[in-house]
Amino acid sequence: MTTHVQKPGWFTVNVMNRAVSWLTRRGISVWGSRVLAVRGRKSGAWRTTPVNLLTVDGQQYLLAPRGHVQWTHNMRAAGGGELRLGQHVDVFTATEIADDDKVPLLRAYLKRWKAEVGVFFGGVGPDSPEAELRRIAPNHPVFRITLTK
Repeated sequence: MTTHVQKPGWFTVNVMNRAVSWLTRRGISVWGSRVLAVRGRKSGAWRTTPVNLLTVDGQQYLLAPRGHVQWTHNMRAAGGGELRLGQHVDVFTATEIADDDKVPLLRAYLKRWKAEVGVFFGGVGPDSPEAELRRIAPNHPVFRITLTK
């Protein structure tokens, strides 16, 4: 596993993430946004962060555009969590996707959110050749979400 991480800047943490989280907590999804809640792997406390929920062929996925960040480590340890939109909470289990299976998911994610997160993909976009998407696949964890209730 690679340790690729792109930490967010001050504006993202203090303005964008807070604004998207505020809206999402009030039931307003911003381009598919949800608040991800997952138990911390060390503390066991709930940790939250805004995420983009990707749906491809009827399956739901969470993809980490910034790489192997804290929520991805926590997700591996917890095996699932909650997706929140306003008062609605979906409890789920998560299965990590192998690098070889990520290409269509990366392409779909970039097609939907490239304007928002494209900078984190090293110049690779939704129309890039398959080889380029395979090259960056190890840098971006992807989890298939299965709702449990």
